Amino acid sequence: MKPNLLLIVTDQQRFDTLAAAGHGHMLTPHLDWLTETGTLFERCYSDAPVCAPARSTLITGVHYHNQPPGIGHFGQPSAPDPTVTLPALLTRAGYQTKAVGKLHYHPVRCTYGWEHAEIMEDYYHWIREVAPGDEPMAHGLGQNEMHPGFATVPEHLTLTHWTVRCSVRFLESRDPTRPFFLYTGFSKPHPPFDPIKAYWDLYDGIELPEPVRGDWVEPGSPLWQAFSGPTHNLNGIDNWPADRIRAARRAYYALISQIDYNLGHLFARLRELGELDHTWIVFTSDHGENLGDHGMGAKTNYLEGSAHVPLIIRPPAGEEWDHARGSRAAALSCLADLFPTLMEAAGETPPAGLDGRSLLPALGGEDVRGHLRGGLPPFHCWIEGRWKYHFSEEGGGELLFDLETDPHECVNLAAAKRPPAVLKRLRAALVEALESSGSPAVRDGRLVATRPAASRRERRAKPWPGYHSITGTPEDLLH
Repeated sequence: MKPNLLLIVTDQQRFDTLAAAGHGHMLTPHLDWLTETGTLFERCYSDAPVCAPARSTLITGVHYHNQPPGIGHFGQPSAPDPTVTLPALLTRAGYQTKAVGKLHYHPVRCTYGWEHAEIMEDYYHWIREVAPGDEPMAHGLGQNEMHPGFATVPEHLTLTHWTVRCSVRFLESRDPTRPFFLYTGFSKPHPPFDPIKAYWDLYDGIELPEPVRGDWVEPGSPLWQAFSGPTHNLNGIDNWPADRIRAARRAYYALISQIDYNLGHLFARLRELGELDHTWIVFTSDHGENLGDHGMGAKTNYLEGSAHVPLIIRPPAGEEWDHARGSRAAALSCLADLFPTLMEAAGETPPAGLDGRSLLPALGGEDVRGHLRGGLPPFHCWIEGRWKYHFSEEGGGELLFDLETDPHECVNLAAAKRPPAVLKRLRAALVEALESSGSPAVRDGRLVATRPAASRRERRAKPWPGYHSITGTPEDLLH
């Protein structure tokens, strides 16, 4: 029988949130186990770091900027043809396919090839039936607000627990004569940052990293405005006091520990059912979270916190994959690569026309691409080797970083008196790529601003928790 496939996708989890990857402030024992028995990809990026476009890429294997017009963004179909998505092809290949949790497809109930799906909307119907007096978001925090709070339902009624519960139920009741492809999608650590208090308490006494701040960061300056616009509109974290940012970061880490704890149940049941040794496990996130870095929150731009995501691939048992256990891959990769990777892991041939490339060779140390173009307008990025070049259509801002010496993007080499010669080459590469896709950000062979960068005063204010909600939240909720 073909191997099973388990794809685990969190929402808004940045790259530096795994203890086994060297981030000792994190409490992630089950993801650490996955890392120690699989391969950690150290340079994986979300193709377009916003929920809906990133998830479109996962099921199509096509970069957002190469999708047909009207495909992949909010309120648009998630794939141009639902019969050639990753789940559709694997269903036709004989797999029993099931999706659980957050999909974020449009239309909402379109499964795009999954045989069965239990999605977030089903959770809200379920909790009204089993606990009619409980409100999962009674704190009043909005879906994009980073103000920290606590869950208003107990562990067993959270969406995180429900997602694993439904995944385990599928494993226990599936057709044993067919291999399975299970997608387990978590809605966290996406805001609201409202963990169960027990997970918040786990971080008591742990020294947590402070946000990084680049030499190019001056809130209110044209350059900073060029890259911070959408993040400010979502949460206005640049106006927050330091102690509230620290609390938000702690709540964010606690949400990841809650996911990790529940994943322990999923992995244990997989082992108890005798399927662990026959299953490929892939763990990643749709995009990251700036989390206060450079005075920004949320996602949308292509800075490391927003676009760089964790990726772990754990192969099934067998000597042929022994080299991939406890290893690290430096290969440049992206979410589009998971489509051909999972197809080849299943013994199937990926269809033509994909932007993604199989990462199975990277498990043996090979590179799979020399460069990566990423981003979602107004943000564009070109990564090549150690270099990372950003351009924003808002005001025409430019950033250049040497990730080898500056992994946190603190020194903008594009503003140096003598910029590195590579700046001109990377800019030209991005111009050529944007021209080929008909982007309005290129005119007469040059990058141009398509709109001015709005000032902080011109943007929406976010002065208090619950700004978009019916119910407010006391400022001292966590004290």
